[in-house]
Amino acid sequence: MDKDKLLDLLKPDRETIDATMRSELSSIDNSLLSEVIQHGIFNGGKRIRPMLTVLAARLCSPDAFSAANDSGQKVTQLFLLAIIFEYLHGASLLHDDVIDRADTRRGKPSANALWGTTPVILAGDYLHTRAMVLAGTAGNTRCLQTIGHATAAMIEAEFLQMQNADHHNLSEKDYFDVLNGKTAALIAAACKVGAIAAEGTEDQCQALESYGANLGVAFQVVDDLLDYLGDPQKTGKAVGNDFVERKMTLPLIQAISNAGDDDKRYLLDLLASPPKNRAEHIDSVRDMIEHYGGFTYARQTAEDLISAAILDLSAFEECRAKKTLEGLAKYVLVRNK
Repeated sequence: MDKDKLLDLLKPDRETIDATMRSELSSIDNSLLSEVIQHGIFNGGKRIRPMLTVLAARLCSPDAFSAANDSGQKVTQLFLLAIIFEYLHGASLLHDDVIDRADTRRGKPSANALWGTTPVILAGDYLHTRAMVLAGTAGNTRCLQTIGHATAAMIEAEFLQMQNADHHNLSEKDYFDVLNGKTAALIAAACKVGAIAAEGTEDQCQALESYGANLGVAFQVVDDLLDYLGDPQKTGKAVGNDFVERKMTLPLIQAISNAGDDDKRYLLDLLASPPKNRAEHIDSVRDMIEHYGGFTYARQTAEDLISAAILDLSAFEECRAKKTLEGLAKYVLVRNK
């Protein structure tokens, strides 16, 4: 399935997701809070996480969530559950930009650049709270537990990433622990909650959770590649931003592990130097990662993870939702932003 066909298939659900969020957020009374959240939620984004919830539900129960049932209560509840994952993702981006002191997000001014730290932190907290309220009202106890565990994993992963940067941690296990918590946990939860909403079997819930976890890790590995190899006009951030922020990503970990003593010392000394110095040497860092196979290794890792994600769907019958989920998995490998 090519990119254009995939986007056409997803467009109706994306529009419904946006409409559901606008309606659900319309009750915010404070104008500043509303403005910050509107900027954070509707400033681009592909809505992948909520769409995964919808697609997972349709995969488990096509009849209950078909287009013919658009006015049904089950469909309404499903989209309310789906937007939880966009709220949590949006909250994490707001908080990330504060932590990173980022001036831009998706090529536009970040919320904290426009309104400052305090309003943005509070807006992120509000989205977290709103998400949990929806989890408890639109979903059941199992949905709430799944979402709560994913949120806790995201926060723990932020701490681990911070510690990895402070100590120049070269452990692939710790790197993947960060990815599993920071990115994959929420995507896996989005898929599992869709299966729960459709009253899927335990095997179906586990298969979709595994699909989401593999997809999420692959997505982040590709993101780490784009940080060094992507077009800033498309990614919305400068080349080598992760290195400037001392994030120990897979291409860099692999390069340092394979490098000779002199080159390893060069990279580690750069990581310990001021941010401006790190930024000035990005070209040489990128060349060194290429030389020591960091990009090739990360690319192969992403491809293996996507193969595993597609295999997770093999137990399900062929249908439009399955083809779309397979298409989304393959899209991860070719995306450029």
